[in-house]
Amino acid sequence: MAGKIIANLIILGSGVLLRAFSQAYRQALANASKTGVAQEAIQNLSKSSKAMTVQEARMILGINENTSVEEMLKKYENLFERNANSGSFYLQSKIQRAKECLEAAEQAKDEKET
Repeated sequence: MAGKIIANLIILGSGVLLRAFSQAYRQALANASKTGVAQEAIQNLSKSSKAMTVQEARMILGINENTSVEEMLKKYENLFERNANSGSFYLQSKIQRAKECLEAAEQAKDEKET
């Protein structure tokens, strides 16, 4: 008998919490749209998802336009390994993205020449 009462209380309580949560969520969305926070968040997401430029990639790896592909790869491996051992995952991912960007730029350059 007590188990049945406890089960009913749990079900009733979870229903009340679910309704309160959904109402609070709807209110938060309404407030965000009124103040422009939602639009600002969308703009920030689109800004951060922009592709890395070749110049940024060169700055991250510490190379210039005249650096050969072999030197770039050596620099990448050195920086990547140093950050893998004692650096941050964020820097390691930026180094990886820089290498990918420069490789893509080099591939596009080679395709234009042929």
